[in-house]
Amino acid sequence: MVKRSLEASVTGIEQAKKAFAHKGWTQDNLAFEVNLKTRQPIWRFFTGRSVDRHIFIEICSVLSLNWREIAANPPEKFSESKELGAAEFLDIDALVQFVRSQRFDKIQDQCGTLQLLDVTRPVRIDDIYIDVNILEEIASLQWLEFADLQKFTSQEFDRFGLGEVSQTQMAGIAAVQTYSKLRVLGKPGAGKTTFLQHLAIQCNRGRFAANRVPIFVTLRDFADETRVAGEFYLLNYICKEFLTCGISDPSVLETLLLEGRVLLLLDGLDEVLHEQSIGVANEIRRLSEKYQKNMFVVTCRTAAKAFNLRRFTDVEIAPFSQDQIVAFAQKWFTAVTKTNIQNKQEQAFEFIEKLDLPENLQFRRLAASPLFLHLVCGVFHHQNKFPNQKIAFYKQCLDLLLGKWDETKAIERDEVYEGFSLPQKLKLLSQVASATFEQGNYFFEQRIVEQYISDYISDLPNASTEPEELQLDSEEVLQAIELQHGLLAERVRGIFSFSYLTFQEYLTARKIVASYNLQALERPLERLVSHITEPRWREIFLLTAAMLRSADFLVLLMKQEVDALVAQDPYLQKFLTWISQKSFAAPESAAIRAFYFALARTPHLTPYFALVCIFDQGIFLDVALDNLVMECTIADAHACDDALSYTLAIAQDAGLHQALQQLKDLLPDPEQSRESIQTWWQTSYPAWMEQLKTAIAKHRNIQHHWHFSPQQQQVLQQYYDANQLLIDCLNSNCEITDVVRQEIEASLLPIEELSKREWQGL
Repeated sequence: MVKRSLEASVTGIEQAKKAFAHKGWTQDNLAFEVNLKTRQPIWRFFTGRSVDRHIFIEICSVLSLNWREIAANPPEKFSESKELGAAEFLDIDALVQFVRSQRFDKIQDQCGTLQLLDVTRPVRIDDIYIDVNILEEIASLQWLEFADLQKFTSQEFDRFGLGEVSQTQMAGIAAVQTYSKLRVLGKPGAGKTTFLQHLAIQCNRGRFAANRVPIFVTLRDFADETRVAGEFYLLNYICKEFLTCGISDPSVLETLLLEGRVLLLLDGLDEVLHEQSIGVANEIRRLSEKYQKNMFVVTCRTAAKAFNLRRFTDVEIAPFSQDQIVAFAQKWFTAVTKTNIQNKQEQAFEFIEKLDLPENLQFRRLAASPLFLHLVCGVFHHQNKFPNQKIAFYKQCLDLLLGKWDETKAIERDEVYEGFSLPQKLKLLSQVASATFEQGNYFFEQRIVEQYISDYISDLPNASTEPEELQLDSEEVLQAIELQHGLLAERVRGIFSFSYLTFQEYLTARKIVASYNLQALERPLERLVSHITEPRWREIFLLTAAMLRSADFLVLLMKQEVDALVAQDPYLQKFLTWISQKSFAAPESAAIRAFYFALARTPHLTPYFALVCIFDQGIFLDVALDNLVMECTIADAHACDDALSYTLAIAQDAGLHQALQQLKDLLPDPEQSRESIQTWWQTSYPAWMEQLKTAIAKHRNIQHHWHFSPQQQQVLQQYYDANQLLIDCLNSNCEITDVVRQEIEASLLPIEELSKREWQGL
C-alpha cells in the first residue's frame, strides 16, 4: 500500500519558502488556511519532515504549488494494492473517507483553479472567490403591474437590478445547507460555476459537508458523451469518472448514494443543447428522487428556468453588493496583477475609491456582475484609471455577451438566430433600446419587445410575411437573447428590461449615430438635441458625441438649443449680458461666468466659490463685497464695521475706496447707547444700504437686485445644466475641430451678442 505521508525535497522546500514569503503570511496564517488546529505540520513541512499526505497536498495547493514538484519521490498515483469494493467496508464513514481520499486530487485539479477571461494563467479559486448571496424569490416569477415599474427613475432601476425590491438575501452556502435539492439560477457571468467549484473545494477539504463525497459534473460534457447513444445515465457517467481515481467497483457509488453521502454538483443545465435538455433534466429528476438523502445542486441561467426540476427549490444569485465589490477588488488586484504587494493594495484602494465617484456611475452599475467587475478591474489595472472613452469598454462587454463568453467556455448553442451576424444582433438590440428609451421606458411588456423584433425580422431578406410565423419567430428570438446573452431580461412576469441601463443607453446612442451616418441627414441629431434639458438623456449625449466621426455638428446644434432656452426673455438676456461684461477680461472666462451666474441666482453663497478667486483678483474683491452686503443685512453694527474694514483693505480702486470709507463714517459709533444705535438702524439704515448697493453697482457692476420668477428660475437651471452638458461633451475627447471648440468655449453669451459672431463656414 502506498504510504500515507510525504516529505518535501530540498529544492521543493526552497520553492515553497519563496511562495510562502510572497504571500506575506506567518506559519499560523498558513495553518489557518489549511484548516489545521496547530502549526506543527507547517513546521514539519518546511523542515523536510514527513507530513500527512492530504495536509502536504493542501499546503502546496494553498501556496499555488504543484505538490508533485515539491515532494521527494512522489508516487505516480494514489491507489491501494488491490481494488476495494463497498462490501469490504463495514463502516460507511470509513468508505466515505476512503473515496474522499482517492478523489482528493481529482477534485482539486477539477475545481481548484479558474481561468479568468484575458488572464494568461490559472488563478486559485481561493484567491479570487467571494461568498455569493442568494435571493429566495425569483423576480421574474413575481407579478407586478407595468404601471408601477414605469414610475422607476434611473436610480431606482439600478436598485431594482441589485435585487433590492423587498427581497431578503441569504449566504449561498446557507441555501445549500437549507435545501437538499437546489437549483441556482443566475445571469451570464453571475458566478454560478464558480460557486459550485467553491462548494466542491470546501467539501473536499472537510470545511463543508465533511461526511459526504463531492462530485462535480459539467452537464454539457455528460450530454456530449451520451449524444450518440441517446440514453442518459448519469450514474454510469460518474462511475467512469470514479475509474480515473482507482475506484472500479460500481457498488461503491451505489452505496454512497443509498446512504445519502454524496454532494452532487451539476453545472450548466442551460448549456445542454435543446434536443438533449429534456433527457438530461429527466435523468436529474430520476436520480434525485431515487437517492433523496443526498445533496443536489444544479446551476442554470435564469432564462432557462422553464426546465422544471420537480422537488427542487429555485433560488437566484444576487448581484454583488458594495461590500462584495470591495472584497472582490481587493482579491483581484492581489491575485491577478504581478506588481509587489504594496502596489497591489494601493491600486485596489484607488480602484474602490474612484469607482464610487459620480463620473464612474456606469462602471459601478456593471460592477454588480462578477464578470464585468473582472473586466473593469482589468481596464483600471492597465490604465491606472477608468477610461474617459467608455465606448470601447462597452463594446467589449457586448461582444463578450453576444458570443465570446460562450466561445471561451466551448458552449454550443442551438442556432435560433438563423444566421444572425454580430452586427445584425447589435442592430436589432439598438432598435429595441432606442425605441424604448425614446418613450421613456426602462421596462416594457413582452408583446412590445416582440413587436420590435418582428418588425426587424420582417425587413430581413427572405423573411416570412405571415404574421403568425413572424410572431413565433420573434418569441423564439427573444427567448434566445434572454438565455444566451442576458441583455434583455424578464424582470417580472411578462415585463422585460435591459439587464443593465448602461447597455440600453449605449445601444440607443449607437442607433442615433448609425442613423446619422447612414442617412447623411441631420434629423437624428436634431431629435437628440431636443432632449437637452432632460437629465436622463445626459449619458446619451456623451456617448453619441464620442461615437461620431466628427461631433462638430452635434455640439453646434447643442449650443443653438442652449441659447434658444433664454432667447425670448429680455430680462434673462439682460442678466446674461451682465455676466458677459463681468467676465469679459478674465483669463478663465468660463469659470468666471459660472461664478457670477451662481452668485446672482443664489446670493451669499460665496464660501462655495472661494476657489474661483485664484483666477482673478477682481473676483476676490467681488466675493468680499457680496459678503459685505450679507453682513450689513443682519443689522449688527460690529459685524458691518468689520466687513467694511476688511473690504477697504483690499479695495484698490480709488473711487470705490472713497465711497466705502464715506459709508463707513456714516455708521453709528458702537460706543453709543443701544437706543441711539437702534434709532439709526430704524431711520437711516434703509437709505444707507441703498447707497452701499449703488456704490457697489457703480464701481464693480455687481447688482444685487436680480429677481427671477419661479419659471425664470427653472429656465435658468435648465440653461445652466445644458451648458454644463455641452462643456462635458467638449471635454469628453470627442472629435471636434479646433475652430468649433474655440468658438463654443469662448462664451456663455446672450443671443444678441451671439448673433454678431460669424458662424458661417463652421
